[in-house]
Amino acid sequence: MTLITDERWLELLEMRAAAPEAIGHALGKRTKRPLLAADGATFIIAIDHPARGMVGVSGQPFVMANRRDVLERTMTAMADPGVDGVMATPDILDDLALLGALDGKVTIGSINRGGLMGSSWELDDQLTAHTPEAIVEQDLDGGKMLLRIDLNDPRSRSTIESCAEWITELAAARKVAMLEPLPYTTNALGAKALDIDDDALVRCVGVANALGATSAYTWLKLPATDQVERVMAATSLPALILGGTPGPDPDTAFDEWRRAMAVPNVRGLVVGRSLLYPPDGDVAAAVSTAAKIVHPSEERV
Repeated sequence: MTLITDERWLELLEMRAAAPEAIGHALGKRTKRPLLAADGATFIIAIDHPARGMVGVSGQPFVMANRRDVLERTMTAMADPGVDGVMATPDILDDLALLGALDGKVTIGSINRGGLMGSSWELDDQLTAHTPEAIVEQDLDGGKMLLRIDLNDPRSRSTIESCAEWITELAAARKVAMLEPLPYTTNALGAKALDIDDDALVRCVGVANALGATSAYTWLKLPATDQVERVMAATSLPALILGGTPGPDPDTAFDEWRRAMAVPNVRGLVVGRSLLYPPDGDVAAAVSTAAKIVHPSEERV
């Protein structure tokens, strides 16, 4: 998996230091494409985890701390014709643009990554990455935002308000707002934890539906729970299934995604670590399996 040669890597580092304007030029000249493929579905690779301090996978606490390796894995995934795009923070999108990896791919910027994992302010999901203005200026296809709701944490209120503002701003520019609403709670140790109760998720979807001055360009990013049909019935908005934390049995995740894809308003997947760091290390094979779930026909572009 050597997609970035030593020469190419050193060239990227040199451009970073000596020609920062090359990033804007590379973003501006990339070839664009529609969000949905010809079959009406889309498959997005997500790689905004390090920005929240999430650099570990499956017992390897710093496996994502090697940027060159992260980029090579992402580029391996994006080379599959069934992968329609990428969702990432500015640093990663800038690197991918310099490497020429964004041509012909949907490009979604990640907005609020300030709630660092394990921090005392974890639910303060403030704007720290792409702004709606930057997404428009760089002609990205949209922006993703995290909306974690803990009814006992007042910081969720400001996140709700901010997401509503960002959705309104993106919609005014006809850019996709990819919203990830998740219920959270505080565990016995005082740490924030995902609330896996489907009732709580359904309520979060109801909140997410109504954010912003218009929902015309809002997409939801939701987990494939045991009650995925019920969760999706709570909205008429198009939705993408998120990958979640990598597990030891990828076949279980694949089966969950297949079931979710049968729901009419589920339009695809947005998956990161589960595919970029599969248990057997074969990124291309894991991505190919997922791509065939999203685009089951042979014509996957």
